[in-house]
Amino acid sequence: MKDSNFLKENNARHFWHPMTSPEDSKHTPPKIITSAQGVSITDIDGHEVIDAVGGLWNVNLGYSCQPVKDAIAAQLDTLPYYSTFRGTSNDAAIELSYELAEFFKPDGMLRSFFTSGGSDSIETALRLSRQYHKLRGEPGRTKFLSLKKGYHGTHFGCASVNGNANFRNAYEPLMPGCFHIPAPYTYRNPFNETDPEKLAHLCVAALEDEIAFQGANTIAAMIIEPILGAGGVIPPHPSFAPMVQDICNRNGILLITDEVITAYGRTGAWSGARLWGIKPDMMCTAKAITNGFFPFGALMLGERMVEAFEDNPAAKIAHGYTYSGHPVGAAAALACLAETKRLNVVENAAERGTQMFNGCQALMEKHDIIGDVRGGYGLMTAIEMVSDRTTKSPINAKSAQVVQDVAYENGAMVRISGPNLILSPSLVLSAEDVDTILSALDAGLSAA
Repeated sequence: MKDSNFLKENNARHFWHPMTSPEDSKHTPPKIITSAQGVSITDIDGHEVIDAVGGLWNVNLGYSCQPVKDAIAAQLDTLPYYSTFRGTSNDAAIELSYELAEFFKPDGMLRSFFTSGGSDSIETALRLSRQYHKLRGEPGRTKFLSLKKGYHGTHFGCASVNGNANFRNAYEPLMPGCFHIPAPYTYRNPFNETDPEKLAHLCVAALEDEIAFQGANTIAAMIIEPILGAGGVIPPHPSFAPMVQDICNRNGILLITDEVITAYGRTGAWSGARLWGIKPDMMCTAKAITNGFFPFGALMLGERMVEAFEDNPAAKIAHGYTYSGHPVGAAAALACLAETKRLNVVENAAERGTQMFNGCQALMEKHDIIGDVRGGYGLMTAIEMVSDRTTKSPINAKSAQVVQDVAYENGAMVRISGPNLILSPSLVLSAEDVDTILSALDAGLSAA
């Protein structure tokens, strides 16, 4: 490995970073992370902090999960790669498909389709939705519904169902036939409704209106995050998801839950679907499936999908990825799933999540810069920062950056997304770790 001077001189010079401008990376070089242990990361200057971002929502088990590392090493020694396209498979992928079917059985999931990550899983769900309706003699069902503020990845189809202009404007026109309804976001919504239950009913009414306007027989699927993540941690009222499922079922529309963030314990339940008591037709998973140690994802498929595709000679899936069912990824996922269940991380996620949420609410009483605190379901919390609480004017980017930088100096890596400060740490962190994060946030908010 090159020395630190070389790395600093070449930082952001020879590759473009995601989700920022090349100019910004050059003028404000990104932090160079060189090691990680437990729930902490260390930069090139030896500064160690708790990673309150959890990698990117994905390092649920922390950076020292030896069983996953061992599984990767063992698989590399036996079968480092082979394709799962027609005619071949591998033992790790077969075993993983069985374990995932068992794990997601309460959600009504029966089959897996393996991918390279979250965006791939979403793209696969969108494609199979259209194919499902063609197989059933309704080829006119091609449209998709989703929520404003929702985030579903960055592929072309994924960006088309995204509900945030930041991920759309530079690449438009996107895929036609994608329509968005208001999210159950109590802090900002077109109805000026702050009661979560009333807002849920208003959003559902907007959904029914959109279906009637488009024509139910033109709509393939609706995709939702059980709790909106990158859009600012927006949990709906518990009545929302069941009402959405009922509407989709009545109109012959498939329901896809984007569980790339919410599966495997993040919400204090094993899946977002289980949290709200629904059974979607498909569940998109990735991220924590391998704890961030290997790029891998799995689209889970329910009964309606299985019935349409299996024992049907016309149902060829003309879709897949070079690394679908990668044996190393499958081995990592098997070890990760076993460790996730052994540690029963949902319990700690719920307990530490409550501590985090309550701590952020206490910070809101102290700092006028906080306009809203959202979360309360596992380790998913967001602080929405404002320049004026009365007008809800968003904080300026420079002040938001001060919060992040000072929090980092005081022991916690946090993530700024627009006016939102998002917390999604590993599910194995301790009460003391949460206290450290809250103390670092207090310092950052005070500085801003």
